[in-house]
Amino acid sequence: MTLYLTTAARNTIMDYFDATVVGAAAVLKIKDGSVPADANAAAGAGVVLATITFDTPSWGAAASGAIAITGTPADSSADATGTPTHFRLYQSDGTTLIMQGTAAVGSGDLNCNGSITAGQAVTVTTFTLTCGNA
Repeated sequence: MTLYLTTAARNTIMDYFDATVVGAAAVLKIKDGSVPADANAAAGAGVVLATITFDTPSWGAAASGAIAITGTPADSSADATGTPTHFRLYQSDGTTLIMQGTAAVGSGDLNCNGSITAGQAVTVTTFTLTCGNA
């Protein structure tokens, strides 16, 4: 039997995730190189192309079981040149890992509009997380 959560339960889970797991000002690191097996694996040798600190709070209130970033967080000067392959999202300390996903030009969990060049501005225009079991 498939389990289903109410929208209210999904909203509560996502608001808890934002307030307690992520906390204020999440840090997104966009990297190149091999994608680690999962978020429990070591970060690997990939180069950090851009480091973006989200606003506080990082996400707005949950609606329909989803949360979306607040504002348009950006890195005004990318750290390195390369083609994104994955990202890792950290708490505000930049070291406590929360999640990772794929990144690519035109696809991936994080859809980039091109390769990243050192010194260029990198902006996150949308980032939505959705709770499953709808």
